[in-house]
Amino acid sequence: MRARTRNVAAAVVHRLWALANEVGAVSRDDALGRRFRHLGANTALSFPPGAVFGERWITIGDDVLVGPLTSIAAGLFNEPIDHDREPIIVIGDRCNIGRSCHIVGRVGITIGDDVTTGPNVYITDHNHSYAHVGVPIGEQWLVEDTVSIGAGSWLGAGVVVLPGARIGRHVTVAAGSVVRGELPDRCVAVGSPAKVVRRWVSGEGWVPPLRHGEVRGPGDWPGNPPWPISEDEL
Repeated sequence: MRARTRNVAAAVVHRLWALANEVGAVSRDDALGRRFRHLGANTALSFPPGAVFGERWITIGDDVLVGPLTSIAAGLFNEPIDHDREPIIVIGDRCNIGRSCHIVGRVGITIGDDVTTGPNVYITDHNHSYAHVGVPIGEQWLVEDTVSIGAGSWLGAGVVVLPGARIGRHVTVAAGSVVRGELPDRCVAVGSPAKVVRRWVSGEGWVPPLRHGEVRGPGDWPGNPPWPISEDEL
């Protein structure tokens, strides 16, 4: 292909792809968006979408961005669910769900307001059992427990959140960590399973202390922050 022809073709492809990204995103005004129990204002599921099913049992708040190729599933495929039961997956307002994440619920996953995840995060409330050694694990019935992720938390790239996890408010979970059990409010957790390595202690601040350069004041924020910041919280 001649250089000029290729350049013209590339420009057309890029413009069409940009148009597909804009038009292909799912919002509350689309036919696909209306299948959700609730899809908030200014919320979008980016194009191209991942696998999404069980929309009737999924509620997503306002101003949420779900990254491309992210799958959200309520219930197992073809599993009968009470038509009027409470939502299985609840995502709060102003969340940012990264690219290629998976949120797979069967009994209950609650994600609070202002939660952000990196790419390739996996959140599930059910898992295979291995209790019966004479039965292939893939054929054993699931173990399950509800999951909650507190408001204002951040899950780094590749984090896995397992059934029964309770992540508090304003928690940082380092990339690649596996969360099971409970993480308290205002902490940093690392590892598999994730362990607390830093906590906010009232009257002392972060323990152990943050390194020089990790603390930034309100004046450093690009524009006005969307929530009040007091000096004693920095």
